[in-house]
Amino acid sequence: MILSVHGVNVSFDGKDILKDASFHMEKNEKVAIVGINGAGKTTLLRVITGELAPEDGEVTFSRDVTWGYLAQNQNVDTDNTIYDELKEVKRAAWELEENIRSAETMMKHLEGEDLEKLLDRYTRMNEEFQRMSGYAWKSEVVGVLRGLGFLEEEFDKKINTLSGGQKTRVALGKLLLQKPDIIILDEPTNHLDMNSVRWLENYLKGYEGAVLVVSHDRYFLDKMADKIVEVENGRATSYVGNYSAYAVKKQQRRIAEWSAYIKQQQEIRHQEEVIAKLKSFNREKSIKRAESREKMLDKIEVLDKPAEINDSMRISLKPVCESGTDVLTAENVSKSFGPEKLFEGLDFEIKKGEHVAIIGDNGTGKTTLLKIINGVEKMDEGRITLGVKVHIGYYDQEHHVLHDDKTLFEEISDAYPSLNNTEIRNTLAAFLFTGDDVFKRIGDLSGGEKGRVSLAKLMLSDANFLILDEPTNHLDITSKEILESAVSGYEGTVLYVSHDRYFINRTATRILDLTHGQFVNYPGNYDYYLEHVDERMERLFGEKNTADGSTLGSSNTAFKYEASVLSGSQNADNTAARSSAGADDWKAQKEAQARKRRLEASLKKCEDEIEKLEKRDGEINELLSDPAVGTDLGKLRALSDEQSQIQDKLAALYDEWAQLSE
Repeated sequence: MILSVHGVNVSFDGKDILKDASFHMEKNEKVAIVGINGAGKTTLLRVITGELAPEDGEVTFSRDVTWGYLAQNQNVDTDNTIYDELKEVKRAAWELEENIRSAETMMKHLEGEDLEKLLDRYTRMNEEFQRMSGYAWKSEVVGVLRGLGFLEEEFDKKINTLSGGQKTRVALGKLLLQKPDIIILDEPTNHLDMNSVRWLENYLKGYEGAVLVVSHDRYFLDKMADKIVEVENGRATSYVGNYSAYAVKKQQRRIAEWSAYIKQQQEIRHQEEVIAKLKSFNREKSIKRAESREKMLDKIEVLDKPAEINDSMRISLKPVCESGTDVLTAENVSKSFGPEKLFEGLDFEIKKGEHVAIIGDNGTGKTTLLKIINGVEKMDEGRITLGVKVHIGYYDQEHHVLHDDKTLFEEISDAYPSLNNTEIRNTLAAFLFTGDDVFKRIGDLSGGEKGRVSLAKLMLSDANFLILDEPTNHLDITSKEILESAVSGYEGTVLYVSHDRYFINRTATRILDLTHGQFVNYPGNYDYYLEHVDERMERLFGEKNTADGSTLGSSNTAFKYEASVLSGSQNADNTAARSSAGADDWKAQKEAQARKRRLEASLKKCEDEIEKLEKRDGEINELLSDPAVGTDLGKLRALSDEQSQIQDKLAALYDEWAQLSE
């Protein structure tokens, strides 16, 4: 055991944050701390790192154990370049290397005893250099920088010119290079793109030391954690396994706790009723029996009521009206900001009922594309066409649809004046705003709370095409799971940008990867994307995404064409290119669409023929009921034969219609 947290208690303003919180870590163990926002996760880290003194309890590290801590926000301010800042961590290695090179130069000018002394020192320095793996220090620094998403042309940027997210990545890189016995991280994936997160989770999984991390990234936790510590109601409960294993065990444990609690409460009520009945007899024997039962009841260790599952945020997103089959068609869409070209010649289609996730590195233009579709941003060239009866509902991560000066109640009532007070309160309650919460100002809410209000407005709209920009940002795990359930069960069409791989895996039916200014299409969820991304990137662009998320062999001569080969794309200029690399996906999708169109045409033809024959059958019935026809045997026979043929044809057509409909 290298770390022990025992009986920690912390309270703020009379409110208990941590109550008798306890857990431990073993050597090389990878532990994740999870819990809802405000549960006390960061407080627990601050206690462990000594930033905050607990009121009770203790934190104990094993002797000589080293640890490093990365908080959520870093205030790094120096004139050093990014490369020099990380190089500083390896100072012992590169200074020793400089001394070795200096000694080699000096040897040329020495002889005798002085040379022997220098040779002896030179040997010791080389042994020490090899012991510390000194020859690898440059590759380690460059590997970490690349893994965390820094391009080589950014290595010379000054630290004091970087954004907050970039500074956090620099601090993370320094911590990884220090290689302490325990790495302690608070939300390390917040400022990383998908490739960097993949690299980090593989790095930490194979790290020769222990890792303690707070994170809401469930896919990340599934990949790297082998123990979960849940902070709930101030207490810390440990579960062996990754996040998925924890979710199952947590549910099983909660069911068992509620079952035991309810059973005990029933027994207590039963005993109280028996005691009351015995006392009502008002006899000496019955009173003694009642007293005996009371003593037994007093000795029972009453179980605490398990925490209520705050699952009231059950969002029902159902379109009021259906759109046409073609929801959105984008042709030759391009966008640049000054000399920086985000994307060029994008062609793609969104069909009714699809749940499409747009992924890609930071800065590739994903959010900009959503803004273009919504008319918030203008495209440089191209055309975007919405289908018949398409009504957009837009969720933006900056929450521009909200008004900071309004209360929650006013925000909903002003947007939907037809709702009465009860309906407004019920809607807000579905998103965890109850009681006086509804009178809070929008401007005073946290990012996660604003997200829930935006989702509430989206739920009330008549949209059948949801466009979501990072919908899980600032949501805790419980809220993410509830939103997931709503989106995955949504009958309308969804297009969204997200870095949450777990969310994508649960909700996406198709993924568009925005890379090299073009879309690459993956007809499946995130697991499907991982299975095919290496092969597809190498085939399309001459580069390969390695398992750790880094990119190899980037080709500057990679041919430029629409790599997406998207379903329904009509760009004739790219047809020749598609027929080589990427033709398999395009052909398969085109063949499926052609097959569907043929079936639909056959079904329509069948229905028209049935309608025509049924109409004629009705006409014959009317003629047969005519007395004049009844006396004309020739005409009667002809009509009867025609009707018999019609019945035979209809029987066959009904069978054909049933098969085509299936």
